Amino acid sequence: MPYFLPFWTLLNKEVQRWFVSPIQTLIAPMITSSLYLFIFGLSLGKRISVGTDITYIQFVVPGLVLMGVLNNTFANSSFSLFMSRYLGHMVDLLVTPIGPAQFIIAYTLASILRGLVVGGAILFISCFFTTLPLHAPWLAFLMAGLASFMIAQLGIIAGICSDSFEAISIYTTFLLLPLIYLGGMFYPISILPSFWQGLSRFNPLFYTIDGFRHCLVGVGDAPIAMSFMVSGAISIVLFLWAAALLSSGYNMRK
Repeated sequence: MPYFLPFWTLLNKEVQRWFVSPIQTLIAPMITSSLYLFIFGLSLGKRISVGTDITYIQFVVPGLVLMGVLNNTFANSSFSLFMSRYLGHMVDLLVTPIGPAQFIIAYTLASILRGLVVGGAILFISCFFTTLPLHAPWLAFLMAGLASFMIAQLGIIAGICSDSFEAISIYTTFLLLPLIYLGGMFYPISILPSFWQGLSRFNPLFYTIDGFRHCLVGVGDAPIAMSFMVSGAISIVLFLWAAALLSSGYNMRK
């Protein structure tokens, strides 16, 4: 147990950090998602067909849930790590008996927990707007966890490489959000022209969004196994990248 004490201490600190601000972590995403559901589900959704046996609002809900998971996971890992560097706390963490793998896992688990709590809250809110078929709920949970793990690694990398708050926002504005919106969140890629369908398949978040939707409501443009394999491979690459940055001490004392 003493060997894992620094890990548990860091994990507890990171969980407590976001848990004490429920307005930012829970209420704000729930309000935003409710607006999306009202606009795209109840208002426009009646006029939009996705060419499947489900309604448009049922199609959109998985994307909204996963968007909440990914946004909050990235915000937690990137902002927390950057603030530790910005306020000088990182020097204290670097001298603790904790390896890069434990360091990454502590930040990752805290971020995943925040992402899944937000995702669960959005899913609960969606029950007031529609009923979901729940095709394979346990696989959907695993996909949400895998997607959250992947984005947590990206957040750790961003938190290490960023030297300002503006740099963190650049990752969100010009990388994460475009990948989410263009990953089939609001539309099936099967309705796109062939060129754009092919291009969409190079978007790594297409596989997380499509896989989660496939597991949750039984509709998807890619096989579930492929979605898991692609997401898993990208997660491993990002984890190794984050571990290499931590092991080298890159940008950690600034």
